[in-house]
Amino acid sequence: MNIAIERFLDHLTFERGLSINTREAYRNDLEALQDYLTNAGIADHAAVEREHILEFLTSEDQRGLAPASLSRRLVAIKVFFTYEQEEGHLDHNPTTHLETPILWQTLPDWLTHEEVEQLLTSPVGGTREGTRDRAILELFYATGMRVSELAGLQLDQIFLDEAYVRVIGKGDKVRVIPVGSSAVEAVRHYLAEGRPLFKPDITEHSLFISRVGRGLSRVGVWRIVTRHARRTGIEKHLTPHTLRHSFASHLLENGAPLRVIQEMLGHADVATTQVYTHVDQKRLLSLHRQFHPRA
Repeated sequence: MNIAIERFLDHLTFERGLSINTREAYRNDLEALQDYLTNAGIADHAAVEREHILEFLTSEDQRGLAPASLSRRLVAIKVFFTYEQEEGHLDHNPTTHLETPILWQTLPDWLTHEEVEQLLTSPVGGTREGTRDRAILELFYATGMRVSELAGLQLDQIFLDEAYVRVIGKGDKVRVIPVGSSAVEAVRHYLAEGRPLFKPDITEHSLFISRVGRGLSRVGVWRIVTRHARRTGIEKHLTPHTLRHSFASHLLENGAPLRVIQEMLGHADVATTQVYTHVDQKRLLSLHRQFHPRA
């Protein structure tokens, strides 16, 4: 279960874009469950049943854990087992019929159009890292890809003349995402002026290359994004997932249908995409307060 928990915590950080504090809160909740299961003789989370989780929550309640903390633990446990099942690590989810608050209900910050512009112009031109980083940031915002999808991009997945990228997402599902002219130009410039300077081996087909000539890992991509976020002075918790949220939020703001956004994000269920309607509602509320005479 240790391996599964660490895998999940990495997902929280690098894919979901949640903060270090949130990550540690999930760790504490899951390690409390792990300790309980270990004492009950259960070492493998694949053997966990609904009754085990209910017994754990009951024991936590009996030792005086506050209702809010109990609720948070239930959320952490449900999100963990849901993730493990969706990734194919578990055949069944013991939390399926447990009542819980909405998963992932707190969206990470998204960027304004001005903040996006600041971020995209942060990389210094004329260097191999600068051209690479600009291409990464432009492509993130242009496509809304997950960090693992962008890090895994191969040269034969991007079609600059046709202005689209072929992404391999969760469950090896392939989707096609259009790429705007700014991102196309940035990637062209990187391929011509930046990538060759990293001196990748002839057999290296990754689009984005690290300083040692191999494909960037998702951790490497995450560090690039957060480094430029610090450089711009944007006072938000900014990760690659923030750019994914910004991509979806700005599309919705400008009238894109929810189903189209769902397709480009690679969400299996439109209900997952509907979380962005809350973003648009906040924008509408803000506009109403700003312009309505009796707001």
